Amino acid sequence: MSLKALRSLVAIARHGNFVKAADSLSLTPSAISLQIKALEDELRVSLFDRTRRQVTLTEAGRLALAQAEIILAQYDDLAHQLYSGPGLSGRIRIGAIQTALAGRLPEALVWIKNHHPRLHISVVSGMSSELARRVQDGELDAAITTEPVRPYPPSLSVTPLYHDRFWAVAAPHLQGQSLVRLLSTQPFLRFDKRAWAGRVIEQELNRMGIRVTEAMELDSQEALSRMASRGLGVAVVPLSDDDLVTLECVTLLPFGEPQLIRRVVLLEHDKSSRQHLTGVLAKALSNP
Repeated sequence: MSLKALRSLVAIARHGNFVKAADSLSLTPSAISLQIKALEDELRVSLFDRTRRQVTLTEAGRLALAQAEIILAQYDDLAHQLYSGPGLSGRIRIGAIQTALAGRLPEALVWIKNHHPRLHISVVSGMSSELARRVQDGELDAAITTEPVRPYPPSLSVTPLYHDRFWAVAAPHLQGQSLVRLLSTQPFLRFDKRAWAGRVIEQELNRMGIRVTEAMELDSQEALSRMASRGLGVAVVPLSDDDLVTLECVTLLPFGEPQLIRRVVLLEHDKSSRQHLTGVLAKALSNP
């Protein structure tokens, strides 16, 4: 029985489509079809109901899928245990929200490179909802997202990493003004409303009854903070404790009553065969 065929079975079940599954494994659709046909011939069962337009597992296919996931996880775990070189080895594909890219992720990747030189991590950026979908579809092994991605697909597991607090950021000459006065009188540099953080900020402004005069809308916490520090307006952004250390010459006021918090988590498939690799990333992010 071919491990490649089992991986193809898992990919097809995950994507619900032979073409997408083939693409995720860097194979052609014909190659993945031949693997499944060989597996069906060997097991003497039909794994997929081919009378339907949509790819659907048969009862035998569902049983085979459950066992395939166990076999692949055990194989990958064995390979990990037998590896005798320094550190872990392998490849993982992760997604990350912009604030993680500008915050903790770079240092975490440097730590991993130094301690696990054979562990290769490719990174793409995106918003939390998009990244969660890509993990669910098997395009990514894991994603660093904000916790309130709802609803979580049932097949995804969540590992808490760290949390950010929301702050109003303004130029130093505005020191001493109240939060309400700052937001009411200064141009407002808005966090992208498509992002969860942007929506939460908007909800809190409405709850507090504060009217703002919008000057710009950006999806970069770093850009907003820099614009605000140069006197172009006031921004509300989520900042980690590390971010606060690096910010200089700015006015900072807690935003929200009580101060709003954003939790950052790692999303991955709960039966992923790469959890021993993503676990290293989670540890590096949780302990900067």
